[in-house]
Amino acid sequence: MAPLVVVALTGCGGVPGNAVAKVGGHVIKTSEFNHWMGIAAHSQSPTGGASIPDAPKFTRCIAQKRKTQPKPPKGQKAPGDAALKQQCKTEFDGLKNQVLSFLISAAWVQGEASEQNVKVSKSDVSKQFDKTKKQSFPKPADFQKFLKQSGMTMPDLLFRVRVNLVSDKVRKKVTKGKDNVTDAQVSDYYKKNKTRFAQPARRDLSIVLTKSKTNAQKALKAVKGGQTFAKVAKKYSIDQSTKATGGKLLAVSKGQQDKALDTAAFAAKKGKIGGPIKTQFGYYVFRVDRITAPSQQSLAQAKATIKQLLASQNSQQTLDAFVKKFRKKWTARTDCRKGYIVMECKNAPKPKPTPGVPPGAVPQQGAPPSQGAPPSQGAPPSQGAPPSQGA
Repeated sequence: MAPLVVVALTGCGGVPGNAVAKVGGHVIKTSEFNHWMGIAAHSQSPTGGASIPDAPKFTRCIAQKRKTQPKPPKGQKAPGDAALKQQCKTEFDGLKNQVLSFLISAAWVQGEASEQNVKVSKSDVSKQFDKTKKQSFPKPADFQKFLKQSGMTMPDLLFRVRVNLVSDKVRKKVTKGKDNVTDAQVSDYYKKNKTRFAQPARRDLSIVLTKSKTNAQKALKAVKGGQTFAKVAKKYSIDQSTKATGGKLLAVSKGQQDKALDTAAFAAKKGKIGGPIKTQFGYYVFRVDRITAPSQQSLAQAKATIKQLLASQNSQQTLDAFVKKFRKKWTARTDCRKGYIVMECKNAPKPKPTPGVPPGAVPQQGAPPSQGAPPSQGAPPSQGAPPSQGA
C-alpha cells in the first residue's frame, strides 16, 4: 500500500507539530492517524488492499480512476482530470473524517474512564477478544482471512476491544442504581395508562370475499348446505391471505375491518352465518367462530411489565443527560489542526441548521473506518459516540 502523502506540519495552537489533534492531555499523532487511514482505505475493498488517495495532488488516484472509468455513452465526454481529482478528494475527505472522529471518540471514552476511575485490565481485553474471536471465527483460517481483508493487526483489534469494554463499563457506572422503581411509581403509571393494559372485545371469523354478489350467494348457499368455509373459500374467495388459511380471520377487534363487515360481524351471534355484505372490496360471507370478551389486566398482572418499562426509561434518561454533558465537556477539550477539523473539535465551525430537523437534534452518525469488521468483533465507537454507544 502506498504511503500517505502528508504536507509538512508546523505547531499550531495547542496541537504539537507531529499531531493532528489533542484531546485534553492526549495527543493523536500523525503516524497514528496515517495508520488508521490505511485501515479505513483497506476495508473499502471487498478483498482488501485499497490505497489511500494521494493527497493533496491526487496524481496516482487520478491515473487509477482514468484506467478504471467505464466508457462514456455515445456523444458524452469522459470525465476530465478536474472531475476525477474532485472524486479523489471527496474519497480522501470521507476517510479522513471517519478516522479522526473514531480516534477522537476513542480518546474521549478513555479520558472519561480515567476521570471516572473506570479500569479495564489486559486480562479483561484478552478474555473478551478470545470470546468474540471464537464466536465470529470458529476456524483459524477465517480469522486470518479477516485480518487480511480488514488491514488490521492484532494490536488494532485489541485496541478496539479495549475501547468497547471501557465504554460499556462507563455506561454501567453512570446508570448503576438508576433502574430502581418503587411500587408507588408503578401504581401511578398504571392509573395514568390503564387503557394500555386492556384488551378490547375480539372475534374469530371465517370469511369468503367475492367480487360479485352472485358468487357471494353461491358461497353462502354452499356453507349453509354443509360445505366447510375452507373448501368454499378455496373455490370462491379473492382474498389470498385468508384463502390460504381456510378462510380464517382471527382476533378481529371492532373498527379493524371495513365498516359494513365490522358492523355485521359484531352484531352477529356465535355460529351465525351472515352475508352477503357489500363492502368497498367486494361481497363478504362470514361466520362468527369465537367471541372473546373485553378484558383488563390488573395492577398485579401488569406490575412486572411496568417495572421493566420504568426501569429502562429511568436508565435512559440518566444516560441521555450524561451524554449531553459528556459531549459538551470533551468537545471543549478537543483541539484539531487546520485541515483535520471534524464536528468533535472545539474549533469546528458551528453546523448550519438542517431544514426539517428540530434544533438540538442529533445527526445520524457515519460508519466507523473499519467497515469490513463484523460487529461482534468489537467495532470502534461511532463517530463522536459517547460511552453509551461505544460499539
